[in-house]
Amino acid sequence: MKTYRIRKPKIVVIGGGTGLPVILHGLRDQSADITAIVTVADDGGSSGLLRQSINMSPPGDLRNVLVALSDMPQMYEDIFQYRFKEEDNFLANHTIGNLIIAAMSEMKNSTYEAIQLLSKFMHVDGHIYPASEQSMTLHAKFSDGSNATGESVIAKERKKIDYVYVTNTADGKPVKPARKVISSIREADMIVLGPGSLFTSILPNLMIKELGEAVCKSEAEVVYICNIMTQKGETEHFSDAEHVKVLHNHLGKQFIDTVLVNTEPIPEDYIDPDVYDEYLLQVKHDFKGLRDEGCRVISADFLELKDGGVFHDRAKVVDELFRLVFGAKY
Repeated sequence: MKTYRIRKPKIVVIGGGTGLPVILHGLRDQSADITAIVTVADDGGSSGLLRQSINMSPPGDLRNVLVALSDMPQMYEDIFQYRFKEEDNFLANHTIGNLIIAAMSEMKNSTYEAIQLLSKFMHVDGHIYPASEQSMTLHAKFSDGSNATGESVIAKERKKIDYVYVTNTADGKPVKPARKVISSIREADMIVLGPGSLFTSILPNLMIKELGEAVCKSEAEVVYICNIMTQKGETEHFSDAEHVKVLHNHLGKQFIDTVLVNTEPIPEDYIDPDVYDEYLLQVKHDFKGLRDEGCRVISADFLELKDGGVFHDRAKVVDELFRLVFGAKY
């Protein structure tokens, strides 16, 4: 059931991956004025194949956000999210939703326009914008001086990442933000980063120069939802403070106001390694390090255990976000 207020707070959520839809779904239920800014750097799986085949922005993260903010019946959602089996020849591993977004992108000659049209069709409560209207390629420079190109490749290197940057996939030039992205950030009461992969879901958006600058200049409360688990090939052995330090170093400024940190321990041997093979260890806490980065720290039990996986409890996280946004603005 939605909670209605006289004034909906304008909350911009930036990221990608599987964590973003969880938070968006919770915000939708609280009747916020939501804008999701979604990464378009994915080059693996169904998204990667479609991106190569018809020169479109990768649809996977956009598809999951559409579903999270839609009020369509569960049966429609199940159809939209259905993934073909591996043995289904050229349809193998594609989701119906990805194929629909691909078709609409080709019809409208724009993934941006396709998402706006699908948002109306699916009764989306909020705004969904790809971070850029062109596909972008993620690059990483490692601490040993080597480089890697491609979101799906970087983590497989299992090397310490010094920094990441993005280029326009088509011509290698700097990436421009999509329409309405910058104005949404400027008008926001709160900007939420994550949860999601630090180097491959969150930073690709912030590495779009104008987008990152807009977040740094914003007067809104900037909240980072720290991951619960470290990730193979990205944040191995990272503390929560190290996550924040990477974000600050990339943008050259201490721009995060508040960090949400889960303190509930995960039961030993709970995680199913066959399904969640990218998870390593629970993120270590360094509260002094977070304060040294200029952040207010909110630590609590934000943990949800489900189906052998570790997730953020969306109700608890969203309750905290609303306490912050109303305390800061009203």
